[in-house]
Amino acid sequence: QRRSLAPSQLAKRKAGDEDEEEEEEDWHPPTSRKRQKAASETENGECYRSPFRKPLAQLTNRPHCLDSSQHEAFIRSILSKPFKVPIPNYKGPLGLRSLGVKRAGVRSPLHDPYEEGALVLYEPPVLSAHDQLKIDKDKAPVHVVVDPVLSRVLRPHQREGVKFLWDCVTSRRIPGSHGCIMADEMGLGKTLQCITLMWTLLRQSPDCKPEIEKAVVVSPSSLVRNWYNEVEKWLGGRIQPLAIDGGSKEEIDRKLVGFMNQRGLRVPSPILIISYETFRLHAEVLQKGSVGLVICDEGHRLKNSENQTYQALNSLNTPRRVLISGTPIQNDLLEYFSLVHFVNSGILGTAQEFKRHFEMPILKGRDADASEAERHKGEERLKELISIVNRCLIRRTSDILSKYLPVKIEQVVCCRLTPLQTELYKNFLKQAKPVEELKEGKISVSSLSSITSLKKLCNHPALIYDKCVEEEEGFMGALDLFPAGYSTKSVEPQLSGKMLVLDYILAVTKSTSNDKVVLVSNYTQTLDLFEKLCRTRRYLYVRLDGTMSIKKRAKIVERFNSPSSPEFIFMLSSKAGGCGLNLIGANRLVMFDPDWNPANDEQAMARVWRDGQKKMCYIYRLLSTGTIEEKIFQRQTHKKALSSCVVDEEQDVERHFSLGELKELFTLNETTTSDTHDKIKCRRCVNGHQVRPPPDGSDCTSDVSQWHHCADKRGLQDSVLKAAWDAAVTFTFHHHSHEEQRGIP
Repeated sequence: QRRSLAPSQLAKRKAGDEDEEEEEEDWHPPTSRKRQKAASETENGECYRSPFRKPLAQLTNRPHCLDSSQHEAFIRSILSKPFKVPIPNYKGPLGLRSLGVKRAGVRSPLHDPYEEGALVLYEPPVLSAHDQLKIDKDKAPVHVVVDPVLSRVLRPHQREGVKFLWDCVTSRRIPGSHGCIMADEMGLGKTLQCITLMWTLLRQSPDCKPEIEKAVVVSPSSLVRNWYNEVEKWLGGRIQPLAIDGGSKEEIDRKLVGFMNQRGLRVPSPILIISYETFRLHAEVLQKGSVGLVICDEGHRLKNSENQTYQALNSLNTPRRVLISGTPIQNDLLEYFSLVHFVNSGILGTAQEFKRHFEMPILKGRDADASEAERHKGEERLKELISIVNRCLIRRTSDILSKYLPVKIEQVVCCRLTPLQTELYKNFLKQAKPVEELKEGKISVSSLSSITSLKKLCNHPALIYDKCVEEEEGFMGALDLFPAGYSTKSVEPQLSGKMLVLDYILAVTKSTSNDKVVLVSNYTQTLDLFEKLCRTRRYLYVRLDGTMSIKKRAKIVERFNSPSSPEFIFMLSSKAGGCGLNLIGANRLVMFDPDWNPANDEQAMARVWRDGQKKMCYIYRLLSTGTIEEKIFQRQTHKKALSSCVVDEEQDVERHFSLGELKELFTLNETTTSDTHDKIKCRRCVNGHQVRPPPDGSDCTSDVSQWHHCADKRGLQDSVLKAAWDAAVTFTFHHHSHEEQRGIP
């Protein structure tokens, strides 16, 4: 029986089925697939839709959303990718490693040793294929390569210097010794070479780890800030040095304790910069720990092994020691021994052994009465000494700078005394009678005082005016020689030959150029006179002497070197700031008075002619004609000039000067245009005028043949000095500049 499939009939049948519980199931006729699908859709209350029909729009108002599981899977796929090093051309391992986990594989150097211009300090030995299989990869040595940031700016001689320093402090030049002396002349970049050495040791070694943890730089107080600035300049924030240039004792101790307590591969402040004075006062704190490297700038301060600074530094627990000095001691063997012994203890034996093996034979061999055997033995021992020391000492001259720096013209200007100075000088020699004080080769305190008085008189009579007022020995009745109404409150250049020449030099320079001038003197009283002169002439100036704080020194130097600064003159005390300062803002320097120690003069004169200088440099060394100043200068320029002859202690003077030489100091030659020129017997001059070549066709063979120009006014090329000639100049010497090396006639 065919039943109706109408909805009403289906509902009736369903109700009837519920009443009949145990009736047989209803019979359902077989239906086609189409009918079954239609029936199911009808039952669900939805209309049948063909699978080939697509809706023109969303059938519902709900927005379409991505499946959250799909999104999570996509993000996980991004985060699971391996890390890629963001360094261009990086060729290191890219394995999945965590921080702190030891790197697998062959060790590699910090910088590429095969890069163009790379400075390689150490190269591992070449291994055969068999040895490479046997070697432990975790212990294989690697190249030590200077950071390209520094190697790109190093000049050829500086690259050689860095290699020498590294070989010495790593005991590769002298087994068992870790020190050296960097003795390059001024201006060759010793600071940059030492900064490169420190940075390399702090970051790498053949063992693929830092060679040292900490380094200490000890320098004169005026250079502490300069060292800090140089580290910042060349390393550009890669390292944070600790510079101690002031503060209370407790504050300094706290900083030093913090520095010494630093440990590990990455020390926050691995470089300490400190002055000699501060180091000596706080040595106990620094001696409690160990330091990887100590660098002593201006190391000739350590020539006396008995002083406290030497002993404090020597007791510092560090094997690696570098001593920097542009003027190493060359003529005093004991001082030479002190320097070498500090950096490499025991290389020359003990002081007694050195004296017996080297000093005594060498001094005997140089004696005028030495026998041929003693002379031969002395020469042999000297050669032996030099061969030992040269293994840990490197020295290059400033001739190298001629390739990089402008021409330097150094002139010695002989200035005649004024009538007042001449009378005061002669009266002093008559009254004080310093020659008569020299009995039996002994020099008295009064003779030392006489030397100082004569040097001050040569500078300006105002410097000995107080002695004339008090009528001290040698100046009795001298007050009557001064002009009526004379007062020291105002400077009177016309009373001093050198001051008169200086006044001309400054005036001509100021009016004809934009050059700046550095004025150097050994006496602060002379600097006071310079100040008075500048105020009178309305020159803007700055002054650096021993009374200025370290922080202020660095600021005024930086300001003076700025091209926009208005200061015209920089006054410098050679005792306080003659070493290491960089005054390239000026290109003219006046050495107003000579020093017994030629090293002091050389240091002071090297302030302007150094790296960064753009202008031609002029150095004027003023000497009073025929006076003690010329004797001092002759002492400097003699072949056996003493690099450490300081007239401070009696034994120094007695050791270096014979009685005849001492007597000659206390004379005045009024008839000469230059006592020095007379002494050297120059064959280049005829009637006071230079002839090139000399009349006999030979070269000058005098002791001071390095002075290759002897000039009167007609021979001068410097317009500034020519303008000052008529003031009080009598003669000039021109030192070897770099004109001839560059082909300038």
